[in-house]
Amino acid sequence: MSQAQNAEKTADKTVADGTRATIALDTPIVRGEQRIDEIVLRKPSAGELRGVNLADVLQMQTDALIKLIPRLSQPSLTEHESRQMDPADLVQCGSDIAGFLLSKRARGETA
Repeated sequence: MSQAQNAEKTADKTVADGTRATIALDTPIVRGEQRIDEIVLRKPSAGELRGVNLADVLQMQTDALIKLIPRLSQPSLTEHESRQMDPADLVQCGSDIAGFLLSKRARGETA
C-alpha cells in the first residue's frame, strides 16, 4: 500500500472515530490568491473551549462558533474569515462542533 493510500486510510479512520470532520464549503473563502474550498474541524480539547459558554456552542450561537472555528480549523481560519462565512457553512461547522461535544452514548455509538 502506498504512503498516500495509508494517509487516506488514516484520515478516514480519524473521521470515523469522531475526532475530525471535513466540510466542503458552499462558498469558498478567498485569502489573497488562495481559495479555501474545504476545511477540516477537529474535536477540541477542554482547554480550547476556554472563554466559551458550552450551552452557546450546543445552541450554535454565532459568537461562540466564530470564536471556536479559528481554534479548530485546518487550514486555520481567522475570526474575521469565520465572521464572513456563508451562513450555511457556519451552520455546518456549528453542527459538527456541537457533535464533538456529545458523548458516544448520546451519538448512539458503542464504546
